Amino acid sequence: MDDRIRAAFDAIHAEEALKEHTKAALAARQRPAVRRRRLAPLLACLALVVVLLGGGGWLWFTPTASVSVDINPSLELRLNRFSRVVAVEGANADGQALAQELDLRFLDCAAALEAILASDTVSALLAQDSALTIAVSGQDEAQCQDLLTQAQHCTAGQENAHCFSASSQEHDEAHQAGLTLGKYRAYLALHDLDPTVTPEEVQNLTMAEIRDRIQALGGTLPTGSGEHGQTQAGHHGQGHHSE
Repeated sequence: MDDRIRAAFDAIHAEEALKEHTKAALAARQRPAVRRRRLAPLLACLALVVVLLGGGGWLWFTPTASVSVDINPSLELRLNRFSRVVAVEGANADGQALAQELDLRFLDCAAALEAILASDTVSALLAQDSALTIAVSGQDEAQCQDLLTQAQHCTAGQENAHCFSASSQEHDEAHQAGLTLGKYRAYLALHDLDPTVTPEEVQNLTMAEIRDRIQALGGTLPTGSGEHGQTQAGHHGQGHHSE
C-alpha cells in the first residue's frame, strides 16, 4: 500500500514538474517575440536612416534656401529643397534663446514661421506693433518665390511686417557683416544716412529701433508695395521681388 501511495505522489510531482518545464519553455519562446515587437519601431527608424543616407539622403539634409526672421530675436532657418527646416541658427542672444525654445527642425516653412510668430516673445512684440522683417534667399528662384508667398500668408494682417527675397550674393554679404538679411538691408539704409553706424551696432538693435533711427534722420526703410497690406523691402534693385 505504501508503495502505491508513494508512486501516486511521485506521479503528481512529475506532472507538476512537467507543467513548470512547459511554462518555462513557452516563456523562453515568447521573450524573443516580445523583444522583436519592442525593437520593431527602432529597427524601422534605423532602416529609414540607412535608406536616406545610402540612397541620396544627403539631399534631405542639404540647405538650398534660407529664411531669416528679425524683430528683436533674430534667427535664420535653413531649408532643404523640399522646403523643410534642416537647421536653425540664432543670430543674437534672443534669437539663440528662441531657437532653443522652439522645436522647428523638419517642419515646413509655413509651420516653422507660424510657430515663431505664435511664441510668447514674438507675439508680445507684435502686439506692441514692433517691426518684423522676413527675408528669403536661395539659388532656386521658384523655391524662393514659394517661400516668400508662404511668409506673406503667415504675416497677413501684420501692418509692420515686411517680407522680401534677395540674391544669394546679398545673403553672403549680410553674413560677412555678421547680420541677417533683414538687418543687413536696414543697416544699409541707416548707413546711407549715418556713415558712422557699424554692423556691430545694428546687430544689437531691434528692427523697431533701427526703423526709428532711420526715420529720425529723415529716411525710410527701402520698401515697395506688397501683398496683404505688407511691404516688401528692396535695395539697389537687388533680389527677387514678387508681384
